[in-house]
Amino acid sequence: MASESDRNANYCEVSSLKRGDLLEVPRTLFTHYGIYLGDEKVAHLMPDILPMFTDDQKVIREVVTNQRLILGVISRNASIRVDSVEDFAYGACIVVNHMDTLCKKPALPNEEVARRAEKLFCETVKTIIRDQRSVFVTAALGLAGIFCLGLGPSTTLPTIFIPFFLWMAG
Repeated sequence: MASESDRNANYCEVSSLKRGDLLEVPRTLFTHYGIYLGDEKVAHLMPDILPMFTDDQKVIREVVTNQRLILGVISRNASIRVDSVEDFAYGACIVVNHMDTLCKKPALPNEEVARRAEKLFCETVKTIIRDQRSVFVTAALGLAGIFCLGLGPSTTLPTIFIPFFLWMAG
């Protein structure tokens, strides 16, 4: 596991990003990942209910609300979005993920990663979101966080009920 100083060394400015970099930003209960496409754009997978009801890209491109995200998770519907770096980060610090240096098999060149992200973004990730085992793991980690870390009531409901609703929807 990387030390705090190692992780801080990976925090970056937008100007230092290279096309194809794997970006991560911390969220409350998870880490969100995206692929930097250049021109301050990031491709990322995001749960969203609205594409189930309309194909109107202008409506879909509007700011995604928490309600849309939660309903997207419950309905197990996600779509690939290309957003600005600022919208992707949503106020969090961006980290360039360099885990590929730990792999035995060499990583794809950045340009190939970006090209694949633009063409087809990881059906495996969609499968993981829809997998009930992921729901159980999420619920278990949420309960462990509540009991072991003493998380407050404001995080109790989303931590327990969202995985439950996902399981029920499955």
